Amino acid sequence: MARRPKLSPGLVVRYLILVLMAVLLAGPLLWQVSLSLKGAGDPLYTRPPELIPGHPTLDNFATVLDRIPVPGYLLNSLLVAAMAVCGNVVGATCAGYALGKLRFRGRGVAAGICVAALLVPAETVLISQFLLVRAAGLANTLLGVVLPTIVAALNVLLMRNAFRNLPAEFEEAAIVDGANAWQRFIRVSVPQVKGVITVVAIFAFVGSWNDFLWPLIVLSDEDNYTLTIGLNRLHGTFYDDPRLIAAGTIIALVPIVTFFAILQRYFFRGLEAGGLKG
Repeated sequence: MARRPKLSPGLVVRYLILVLMAVLLAGPLLWQVSLSLKGAGDPLYTRPPELIPGHPTLDNFATVLDRIPVPGYLLNSLLVAAMAVCGNVVGATCAGYALGKLRFRGRGVAAGICVAALLVPAETVLISQFLLVRAAGLANTLLGVVLPTIVAALNVLLMRNAFRNLPAEFEEAAIVDGANAWQRFIRVSVPQVKGVITVVAIFAFVGSWNDFLWPLIVLSDEDNYTLTIGLNRLHGTFYDDPRLIAAGTIIALVPIVTFFAILQRYFFRGLEAGGLKG
């Protein structure tokens, strides 16, 4: 009989850390799913918590769809997310290529501004952002919601690092062949960083989809509410039903999971490659 491999103390500690991280990360999500499926007769706050509902039901989801116009809010969120993804993919890719590959005066200052933008808490510039959006006549519009994050500083830096990691031989060979900057950008560099572009797209989608404070400030017409703002209407004045709130969060989570599931292989490839193809 073959001997079973002995578990070293270090390996045991690693497994314990992995189990702990799984509980911390997946635990709240599993609890939300369980809560959204619990019926009126199921206890909510027992100790230890009961993850498997005694009388599972989908009535909570039906009640959410009946109380608030989820399809309209969902469409608004999809429009905002689509604009954010397109803006970040195009804008961050162009800016990242300029900062990573082109030589021009003030390139270091521009990169420094992007880094500084990451250090400024978003809450400190909300008032100035709102004043600018209102002065532009974009208050209470979906364009006003997406405008401040249409090109995020983090995504610009990600693309800059991706382009900087590309071998210089690609650019030099294209220059010898007579390619101009746009041709080198589109035909040579962009195909090498598709994985990082996917990372940018996912970051932009998740960030815009989950944003709550800024749309709450900009939007005043309920017809323009995004899904995260619309779900806030599930809170009652004197009583909140945790089952309905959990069902609403699961509804809002489905598009994010779907979007990530479609792009996950490109996402991990982009993280591992760091901008290098192959």
